[in-house]
Amino acid sequence: MALYLRENLTFTQANIIVEGTGEGKNLYMKGICIQGGVKNANERVYPVSEIEKAVGQLNEQISSGYSVLGEVDHPDDLKVNLDRVSHMIESMWMDGPNGYGKLKILPTPMGQLVKTMLESGVKLGVSSRGSGNVNEANGHVSDFEIVTVDVVAQPSAPNAYPKAIYEGLMNMKYGPAVLEMAKDAGKDNKVQRYLKEEVKRLIKDLKI
Repeated sequence: MALYLRENLTFTQANIIVEGTGEGKNLYMKGICIQGGVKNANERVYPVSEIEKAVGQLNEQISSGYSVLGEVDHPDDLKVNLDRVSHMIESMWMDGPNGYGKLKILPTPMGQLVKTMLESGVKLGVSSRGSGNVNEANGHVSDFEIVTVDVVAQPSAPNAYPKAIYEGLMNMKYGPAVLEMAKDAGKDNKVQRYLKEEVKRLIKDLKI
């Protein structure tokens, strides 16, 4: 039976590049999504051939018109929850032994939070989510399939930034209204500026 596998990489480990932060432009995160050929923090090894196959399968889905969506933080299963979606994977590719990806931040409530955090200097990492079999003797993964790549806080952080911010917003007097506003922000620059200032204030209050 295939196992639920997830692997975290910090902002630095993933060599994250944030692109398109100018006014009115799309925002992207680009970097390593999964490392091949090395034993990771979970004592697992993903052979390069397994990553190549999984990356190829994901790109086939994308090229066929399938939207591969990712969330803020990991759920406890492989299901993608639409109310937690923050980005879409535009492409994945191999560079040496590693699988790289380009994530487009979406104008969803969670995407707006990620966008504000990135523009405020918060360093977020990424984490692959998929399934596969693990050899108990050597930790090698086989039959690996990538379901998506999620945005996560630095593993060394005492609390997950996105979760803390989401819960903090919900506990604020006008927090739910701010999240509802995020849904309707679209290209309304005035609304986006207000939203950005509210989330910045929350980040400051949370001291994260």
